[in-house]
Amino acid sequence: MTAAATDLRQANLIGALWMVLAMVLFAIEDALLKQAALTVSVGQVMLCFGLGGAVVFALHLLATGQRLFHPDVLSLPMRIRVVFEVLGRLFYVLAVALAPLSSATVILQATPLVVVAAAALIFGEKVGWRRWMAILIGLTGVLVILRPTGDSFTILSVLAVLGMLGFAGRDLASRAAPGTLSTSTLGLYGFLSLATAGGLFLIWEGKPLVTPTQTDLGLLAIVICVGIFAYSSLMKAMRTGEVSAVTPFRYSRLLFGVGIGVVWFDESFDSYMAIGSGLIVLSGLFILWRGKQRPNPRRS
Repeated sequence: MTAAATDLRQANLIGALWMVLAMVLFAIEDALLKQAALTVSVGQVMLCFGLGGAVVFALHLLATGQRLFHPDVLSLPMRIRVVFEVLGRLFYVLAVALAPLSSATVILQATPLVVVAAAALIFGEKVGWRRWMAILIGLTGVLVILRPTGDSFTILSVLAVLGMLGFAGRDLASRAAPGTLSTSTLGLYGFLSLATAGGLFLIWEGKPLVTPTQTDLGLLAIVICVGIFAYSSLMKAMRTGEVSAVTPFRYSRLLFGVGIGVVWFDESFDSYMAIGSGLIVLSGLFILWRGKQRPNPRRS
């Protein structure tokens, strides 16, 4: 094995570890948000979390000599991104707070499937019949989890799907976002979008802001710190090693999210959840693998 190959293998390993750490932290973040929403309204939790994260990213931008506002922030792709970011964060946080954490986490894993399908329809990217079949199988997994014709189906189950669609739209818009915007800038406006979503939900609820207890403030502070470290770990992972080698480890979030849901919140994980999770993960991994095999334009 050459020195270059050894370095790449080591970089892929380090990138994978960063990705797993990011997924652990995101799962913990979801659990803490759910816990905080037990005593503070969901809208206020989102508002506090969003503003706290935005302040941290703003301070980082200022400390590194970057501007808080760049003209490209007002570009059409960024405006579209903000809309989808608000919708994604609003509905996903609602799903985490009001629905089982395990099911919300699993459904979120279908985001790459929707992104690939939409990229083919909107951006004209080449997606062959094999990957289309994988997308359909993965979305079937979502339906298995939701069980729309079963007695266990409630409108709360749809919240995670709406959140997942919002995040898919955000990711698609991010592809067209100007390259002049740094990840810290995107992080700043991402957290501002979360604060906006929280404010809108507070207005819709019509509930006044309450003074959090010291315990609530401590919990919110921990959520903000975990969220910042999760986002930073994710960015570190995507910049270390090959994307195709690191990205599959995103699915480790499913294990952590389901595990926390079962152990911490005493949620059930039945055969429908297991089958649906398997279909989503296997479909996503297949799509990633086929994407890596695409140098030959006739392959799909």
